[in-house]
Amino acid sequence: MPSTFVAKGAEAYEASMGRWSRWLAAPFLDFAGVPSGGRVLDAGCGTGSLTLALSAHRELEVVEALDFEENFVAALRSRTDDARIRVQQGDVCALPFESQTVDAAYSLLVLHFVSDAHKAAREMRRVLRPGAAAAVWSYEGMPSWRLFWDTILALEPEAAGNGVPSGRRPLTAEGELRELFETTGLKDIVETTLTITMDYANFEDFWLPKVYGQGTFAAFFDGLPEPRRDLLRDAMRAAYLAGEREDGPRGFKSVAFAVRGTA
Repeated sequence: MPSTFVAKGAEAYEASMGRWSRWLAAPFLDFAGVPSGGRVLDAGCGTGSLTLALSAHRELEVVEALDFEENFVAALRSRTDDARIRVQQGDVCALPFESQTVDAAYSLLVLHFVSDAHKAAREMRRVLRPGAAAAVWSYEGMPSWRLFWDTILALEPEAAGNGVPSGRRPLTAEGELRELFETTGLKDIVETTLTITMDYANFEDFWLPKVYGQGTFAAFFDGLPEPRRDLLRDAMRAAYLAGEREDGPRGFKSVAFAVRGTA
């Protein structure tokens, strides 16, 4: 099982997570650094947020982009006609590249979803010439998602394991991503936190992508009796409004852990 991420199409991914990946890509690359030329890899490219940010660096000769989900690969191909971008379907735990053929390898919000993060990190190390960088969301640093899941579990405890995480994913605590890079033999490892604001236009913009975005929660939610669905939605709306009477925009500061290292 190459991925533990339950994908439900490129459009749903964009609404629930892709838009935040785009915001995180720039500070991530500022931290990680981009080589002055050569070939780079986006391992687990999704719909292309980081790939397109890399392609803005015109000095790069090739931007390899790989993802396990075929519809994400198709979505990225539809978003660019840049001849330097090479998009393919594949597994980050078994990269289809020769050893020491990539000048930099990146993984944005991916390693906590792969079936074997250690194997994926070793693969990134194998194909590298000089360096690698990765980022994952902090479990404690995602207030909008914690607000959503904690409210669901308070009212529907049996939702745990039915599309609702019952605990944090591996690598989402401070220091864990650094330790993963250390096991691969990478040197000069630096760890930091990256912060963006997840801005929602209104309650519907907050609610719908989380219910019907990625994962399997939608099946559990739709299977509930209507009164219980209404109760969940009303409770979530009250949590989102946080005492305000009028619906409207709300922003949540969200944190990702990032590391970089040198091969």
